[in-house]
Amino acid sequence: MTDAHHRAAIAERAARAGGVVAREQFQTAVAIETKSDKTDLVTQADRDAQQQVVATIREEFPNDRFVCEEDSPQLSGPESEAPAQVDSVPANGSAWIVDPIDGTTNFVRGSRAWTTSVTAVVDGEPVGSATYMPAMGDLYAAGPESVTRDGETMTVSERDDPETFLAAITNRWEDPAAFGDICHATGEAFADVRRLGSFQATLAQLADGGFETAVCTRRANAWDTVAGVHMVRVAGGTVTDVHGDRWEHDSEGVVASNGADHEAVLSAVQAALD
Repeated sequence: MTDAHHRAAIAERAARAGGVVAREQFQTAVAIETKSDKTDLVTQADRDAQQQVVATIREEFPNDRFVCEEDSPQLSGPESEAPAQVDSVPANGSAWIVDPIDGTTNFVRGSRAWTTSVTAVVDGEPVGSATYMPAMGDLYAAGPESVTRDGETMTVSERDDPETFLAAITNRWEDPAAFGDICHATGEAFADVRRLGSFQATLAQLADGGFETAVCTRRANAWDTVAGVHMVRVAGGTVTDVHGDRWEHDSEGVVASNGADHEAVLSAVQAALD
């Protein structure tokens, strides 16, 4: 367990270091590029922050693998060597999941709701994660048994009446019909609905009691989810896929809640999917 605590501490250190680099370019005239479509953005700040995260981790764990949102030339070695950057979370050994800026659209538009998120995984399971919100100054961190915001212990909300729940929707707008269905279903079931534009910020705030549930009906990337899912679970919440099975990094959808009435949340998701 000592190694797990050490990895959790390094995740926190790396997230903060990368976030500081990104914050230096926040609300500046940063160059913007697109990847898969016009809404899938990347900036030099993403790359610079990721480079700092990786460098910070490698000071302590030089031989570990990485699952990063952005391509990293620094993780490419000679053809004779196994690549340090891999496409998915390995089932065996140790690795790090890195999202240098989760919420890049928010970042480029000057909104403060973006994060730098880092997770340490061992044999496919997270042992420590950190989500830093540099523009707001908050650092959420989870180790094997504890979870904090800015050093203070946090827990999920204690609300147990679904009609008082605040739900966060994390689906993207790429499928307007599906987006409308999940908004309608959760809006009918719960008190109100939000969309922050950063999955990691959403999950961190759920772990801190800011939401009772967060829902995504599509398969999400590991760098968008694993850090926050670990926090929610350590904070006392429940996370499943859309079918109610335990969520894994490659599951179909994410259904996270404070655990008080997870079945009500699943029912709302199923109503949207039917």
